[in-house]
Amino acid sequence: MPTTPSVLFVCVHNAGRSQMAAAWLRHLAGDRIEVRSAGSAPADEVNPAAVAAMAEVGIDIAAQTPKILTSAAVAAADVCITMGCGDACPVFPGKRYLDWELDDPAGQGVAAVRPIRDEIKTRVERLVAELLP
Repeated sequence: MPTTPSVLFVCVHNAGRSQMAAAWLRHLAGDRIEVRSAGSAPADEVNPAAVAAMAEVGIDIAAQTPKILTSAAVAAADVCITMGCGDACPVFPGKRYLDWELDDPAGQGVAAVRPIRDEIKTRVERLVAELLP
């Protein structure tokens, strides 16, 4: 029986980009892909503009909380996708690493977050197509 692929999204604060990416992947892949997100320096709460932007497309991330990035989380992932956290993410052999360059939604309003949300959706759709042939 094939194992479920596991994806870890990482950004600095785990409050915007990585939360939106994880939410999109959960929404698009359901339980066919295991999804985690974390930050190298987690914020106290998810970015309210990211919560609002995702709510506009019917995805609720208000209950999510930023989590600290651990080596165990990276070790458990098949694919680790970083978003502007530089070298903070530990590297393990045999893992697939992707770096998505995306604008940081921190301090931005919903209008500025919408294009980031939509770009993340496009990238997550491509990822789903790769992981679930």
